[in-house]
Amino acid sequence: MAGRAIAQTWRPAWIAVAAMVLLGLAVRFLHFALFQEPLLEPITYLFETACLIAVALISWRHARAQQMTRQYYWLYEPAGPLNWRLRQDVSAKSAKGL
Repeated sequence: MAGRAIAQTWRPAWIAVAAMVLLGLAVRFLHFALFQEPLLEPITYLFETACLIAVALISWRHARAQQMTRQYYWLYEPAGPLNWRLRQDVSAKSAKGL
């Protein structure tokens, strides 16, 4: 949901990555506070943060693909759930002029 929310405000993907790094720290603290796990466990932190980043980037890309095809429906068409492409009836030369 965080990746989607970041994409809907037209922010770049690195914002989602930064947010997930901070969320990874919060998750580590919750594991420490609730389950008495070690707070400074770098391998676990890296794994959990990598999972969070992967999910956030996939959701960011999906939301961005939907945005591009909805906002610029005359210019782009869906090319799968995570991508978009230039419409067939639009030439590349006219797309650069927009």
